[in-house]
Amino acid sequence: MLAGLGSATISASPVLVVLSAASPVATAFYRSLIALPVLVGLAMIERRKHGSVPLRRRLVAASAGMFLAVDLILWTHAIADVGAGVATVLGNLQVLIVAGISWLIWKERLNRAVLIALPVVMTGVVLVSGLVGKPVAGQHPLAGIVYGLAMSFAYAAFLMLLRRSSATSPHVATPVADSTAGATLTSGLIGLAFGGLGLHPLWPAIGWLSVLGLVSQVAGWLLIVSSMPKLPSVVSSLMLLLQPAASLGLAALVIGERPTLLQILGAFLTCAGALAASLASTRDIDKTDQTAVEAAVASVAPPAATPA
Repeated sequence: MLAGLGSATISASPVLVVLSAASPVATAFYRSLIALPVLVGLAMIERRKHGSVPLRRRLVAASAGMFLAVDLILWTHAIADVGAGVATVLGNLQVLIVAGISWLIWKERLNRAVLIALPVVMTGVVLVSGLVGKPVAGQHPLAGIVYGLAMSFAYAAFLMLLRRSSATSPHVATPVADSTAGATLTSGLIGLAFGGLGLHPLWPAIGWLSVLGLVSQVAGWLLIVSSMPKLPSVVSSLMLLLQPAASLGLAALVIGERPTLLQILGAFLTCAGALAASLASTRDIDKTDQTAVEAAVASVAPPAATPA
């Protein structure tokens, strides 16, 4: 539920980016900068309750934010060069990257439900993107594909590092705050080096970016990070594929975009596949926990009385 709510919350990002009309670097910088004071305040309250966080974990979270900044900047460039549809599909290849790395490095086995859900959900994402039945939009397809693939690797790196920084810890706001600080610093340095930090005009762009920072960067990622310790890596990534489907509905409500029947079908496939895999995985975890509890109880139970 937390992962689904988080994905629904960050689904507002594409619409808010369009409404702000800000550059890729400005979008990444200001959404992070505006969210940072709120997250730092929540992190301070959290650390008073749960204690401090090891420096190593905080550095891992900050490095995750560096990849988030790269992902956000590449995402906007990919939309301009290859169109929103292809950019959506390429960006969500992160789930395949996370699945592969989790299996190879951390030995997280994929259960049958996840293996079945992956092609179903990716098919849904392709349909949601609007690629089927339409020519590919964008002015520079090759550059856009390169941006999109690089974005998907950056997004996967962000998710895996953020997960590692928050695993087995009661802290939620602290890793989100540290990753947001990393994203702010990285996007700011990129903006100073290559330009693009200006907002022209300042209003209403800064207003939409403030909403983006508070809704997506604060509320959305707090929900997602709080769900990460409770789900396998690949299922957490799979749940994030709900974002394109939710964005489709939000775009229809806010900016008047009308989805086709194929896009609606894609949204249904994406939601059904991701939720089915999540429920199956949590059932497996519950069974494993129950087995462990029963074994622990059996190990400390007194032996049965022997008949005289």
